[in-house]
Amino acid sequence: MKRISFLAGMAVVVAVVLGLTGSRMLTGQEGLKSGKVLQRTDLKAAPGWEAILVQREVPGGGESGKHTQAGSEIVYIQAGAVIFEAQGKPAVTLKAGEAFTTTAGEVHNVKNASKTEPVKALAFYVAKKGTPLEDLSVPAK
Repeated sequence: MKRISFLAGMAVVVAVVLGLTGSRMLTGQEGLKSGKVLQRTDLKAAPGWEAILVQREVPGGGESGKHTQAGSEIVYIQAGAVIFEAQGKPAVTLKAGEAFTTTAGEVHNVKNASKTEPVKALAFYVAKKGTPLEDLSVPAK
């Protein structure tokens, strides 16, 4: 329980950026492999797992495409707004200063709510140690 509280607390402090530059559309395959890894750290309370902080952007009109995560994910919206769609749940619009979470295997899609302005976000993942950036998010089948 302490480990979950610790990870949740860390995730609120840190987070993820969804997107790319406004000059190209974010597509499921391409966008899920983009982003800048800002930090990786081993989780001593969970051997074999690590926390990964990734900066991402979603261009105006862009979206991630339906995908799943290799582990748990917390995304903090830094700028702009997104429409978060999780399978079996109603879509939710989130703006700067708000966050969403996903769990391993949960099919979801993230759309930029604006046709012109990019979204910037911090993505915080808890995944198996050594998971490559391109494997953190996998297109849904």
